[in-house]
Amino acid sequence: MPILKSLGVADPKVPRAGTLPQRSSQNPFEEVSGLEEEEAGELGTLPNGTSCRRRTTLEKLAGLAPFQLGWAPGRRAGSPGDGQPRSFLGRVLPPGLRRSSADFGLLARLQGTRAQGDEETAGEAARRLAFLRLGRGPKPRRASLAERVVPAGEAAPEPPPKVPEPPKMKEPLSGRRGPGAARKLRARWAEAVARAARERLEAAAPGAPGGLAGQLEALRARLLEDMAVVRGRLAPAYPAGLGAFGVYLRGYHGALAEWLGTSARRRLPLADRYALLHWHNQVYPREVLGLVDMVALENGELGPLLSPGTLRGLEDECVTDVKAQTRAALLRVLQEDEERWGSTEEQPSSLAQDVCELLEEHTERAPRISQEFGERMAHCCLGGLAEFLQSFQQRVERFHENPGVRELPPDTYISRTIGLVNCGPPLRALAERLARVGPPESEPAREASASALDRVTRLCHRVLADLLFQELQPHFKKLMRRKWLSSPEALDGIVGTLGAQALALRRMQDEPYQALVAELHRRALVEYVRPLLRGRLRCSSARTRSRVAGRLREDAAQLQRLFRRLESQASWLDAVVPHLAEVLQLEDTPSIQVEVGVLVRDYPDIRCKHVEALLDIRGLRNTTARQEILAVARDLELSEWGDLSPPRDRAFFADIPMPRASFCLSLPLFLGCLPVSRLARPNLACLPRPRPPSPARPRARR
Repeated sequence: MPILKSLGVADPKVPRAGTLPQRSSQNPFEEVSGLEEEEAGELGTLPNGTSCRRRTTLEKLAGLAPFQLGWAPGRRAGSPGDGQPRSFLGRVLPPGLRRSSADFGLLARLQGTRAQGDEETAGEAARRLAFLRLGRGPKPRRASLAERVVPAGEAAPEPPPKVPEPPKMKEPLSGRRGPGAARKLRARWAEAVARAARERLEAAAPGAPGGLAGQLEALRARLLEDMAVVRGRLAPAYPAGLGAFGVYLRGYHGALAEWLGTSARRRLPLADRYALLHWHNQVYPREVLGLVDMVALENGELGPLLSPGTLRGLEDECVTDVKAQTRAALLRVLQEDEERWGSTEEQPSSLAQDVCELLEEHTERAPRISQEFGERMAHCCLGGLAEFLQSFQQRVERFHENPGVRELPPDTYISRTIGLVNCGPPLRALAERLARVGPPESEPAREASASALDRVTRLCHRVLADLLFQELQPHFKKLMRRKWLSSPEALDGIVGTLGAQALALRRMQDEPYQALVAELHRRALVEYVRPLLRGRLRCSSARTRSRVAGRLREDAAQLQRLFRRLESQASWLDAVVPHLAEVLQLEDTPSIQVEVGVLVRDYPDIRCKHVEALLDIRGLRNTTARQEILAVARDLELSEWGDLSPPRDRAFFADIPMPRASFCLSLPLFLGCLPVSRLARPNLACLPRPRPPSPARPRARR
């Protein structure tokens, strides 16, 4: 019987070179038996009667020449009987016979000592060798030492009882795995994904140009690229229940959180802090998480990349740096601009533009990060602006108080003053905008900013008006004279000078220009009415009163046309001179009372002393009529109309000096302060109160 059949396994069928084995049956062992029967007829038998089909099968398996006979175990090379096949007991086997172990040993030695051969043939031989080893079965059990020493005929002692080993727990081969093993395996998988994500992000960031902003952009690109690969290739390869995409997304999210946390702990410049906060709050949620499938997450949304405390610390550092940097920058800009104020060269001021650019750089970036951070930054910048404007106000006051600036050419001085006024509107608008964006506690800073700008504007307007009215003063001195009734020369000079100077004032921005023109309008009419109430004219007849009233109406119309051309918004001033003309021209007392009532109603700052001066100019000596007219003014003065104090820009008669009080000669001195209507005798004339005697001056010695 062949050797393989003695081991219970038939030889496999090996195809010839260049042919593929054809399976004729479902049982491979039937094919091998057929191969043996076929080859037995071809090879015949050995001299001892054994079939040669096994030797032929081994030659085909290994691709070798006929086997060489092995050596017997326990014999040295060169001893008698070398080269002859022997059994396990050392006996020489008959020719043509050899042990099965010798076949396998020889095959193993020949397999390792082949010098050349086809690689495919060697691999096939190795597989066949493994199959043959499995076919041999287990080694025969050898007699133990106790069995060997027991004499013949005696029973061998019983072996000691074997202690049963505890059963070994077999680990599950699939994910279904044990209750705790599934979680552990998933955790190990998530850790491996996180490590890979960390390596991917660390490799993408360092080589990016542009500082931290460039690195963050590189991280964004890497995240989107890797998530696209995970969604398109990796996630579909996993079972749907594993949630592979969510595992990868959480891994990248955690790796990114570690990278950002490390960056946030470093001392970053202000620009990098802005970039980090903006990327964390806006870019990552919108351009990264907004493009991935968040539904794939099992446990809802991802956690924040940075903790609230870390974000608050970054914002606090930004606010502190902005406060320090803007304060130094604003003072530097103000110092550089102030140095050009006293120069005679025409250089346009860019102070307001520079200030707005310095602050808007921060007030525009912060709201893009978060609304709360925008409010904090607006409050910080508004406080710095209020401090800057207070310093600006003080330097403007010093500039105008400096006697040296009067030596500048008038045009240069006016240009400098207009330039300072033009700083107001953009800075005021900036303060208002920051106050609207900032928290409620920003209101004090807004009020301080507005107050400083108002003072600068009023000071510059007063300087410009003073310069203009110094030039107009000679023309105002010609008003309310005899020549004024017959010649328009004085008013023509006033209108011509105001029109010429208005061309220079048009370089001022609209808001301060409207305020200045309104002030010039008010002040021009004050200067026009002032000589009238001082009594330069006395109307002794109705004809004279008519001429004066007509002239007042003509001048009022000409001034009204002038200031309309100058775009004055102070239309409340147009009626003051016509009202005065009506009081002078009307003849009946009731009409005069009505006109005085309208005058007091429209101009609450008028007092009885102004009405008395107007009646004196009219030449009204009738005490009864006089007191009836003054009673109307007095009643309105004591009523709620008199308690109303008009704002500074609506004051008119308050800027005209009050006529001196009068007293009656026929009454005791203490009655001089009583109103005329309470006097018993109406025919007493009221005279101006005498001035106190001046101290005697020492005469100069001759």
